[in-house]
Amino acid sequence: MSDIASCPTCGSKSKISEKEGNTIYKAVQDEEAFKKIGQLKKAMQKFKAKAEALEIELEALKIKN
Repeated sequence: MSDIASCPTCGSKSKISEKEGNTIYKAVQDEEAFKKIGQLKKAMQKFKAKAEALEIELEALKIKN
């Protein structure tokens, strides 16, 4: 999932990534798109937490049997 930050040059909301040790800023043009990115990121974090909890429970069940 890409990270969102303010561009140091223009101040716009941007997706950031690193390539060959350099930070690359790509502007998010639409405010609605920015909100959707935030919502998707939160949803993915919740899904990841649930998946990790299920993995722990599965391991406990495997050890128990």
